[in-house]
Amino acid sequence: MTSKPKFTPERRRQILEAAVEVIAAKGLCDTRISDIAERAGTSAALVIYYFHTKDRLLTEALTFAEDRFYLQTFHELTNIASASDRLTRLIEISCPPEVRSDEIVGEWILWVELWSRALRDEDVARKREALDRRWRSTIAEIVRDGQQAGEFADIDAADFSLRLAALIDGLALQVVLGDRDVTATRARSLVLDVARRELQFGEALTP
Repeated sequence: MTSKPKFTPERRRQILEAAVEVIAAKGLCDTRISDIAERAGTSAALVIYYFHTKDRLLTEALTFAEDRFYLQTFHELTNIASASDRLTRLIEISCPPEVRSDEIVGEWILWVELWSRALRDEDVARKREALDRRWRSTIAEIVRDGQQAGEFADIDAADFSLRLAALIDGLALQVVLGDRDVTATRARSLVLDVARRELQFGEALTP
């Protein structure tokens, strides 16, 4: 009797990373299990064996990419002392840079795919909600730290985080779509300007 293939955490990560790369390059609708398997160096049958369905694999790949972003961001922000510098860096990380590499554009395509899929998939919708809640909580926590340190004005941190997150998402989407009126530099300047005006730190920027 053939033994069951061992599904190690490392193997799972390899398949999810391959899925993320393929989705970023081809888009969600055109992603095939065979493409992911080839990128991961395994068979399509084994990928299905591990994840059961294509939908489940794609959902896990999208959330895997989001989790990786948060982990990388968390590690970078923990090394920044002041709350104002942390918030500024968070905005810089969140907004697409002016120089668009395939990797950067691909990461934003994944976010757009996640939002789109959440409209039709309840499981993805729940995960999207949890991810957005964590994103806003990250912003609010920085704001509260800054308020306690006397760096920021005394405004409602939760309300501010909702406004700022929505502004980042909206402008970043326009940048990714190639809107000529919304360059990456202008989007980043607009977000920083709003943050500085509302929290009353630093100097407001002119887009």
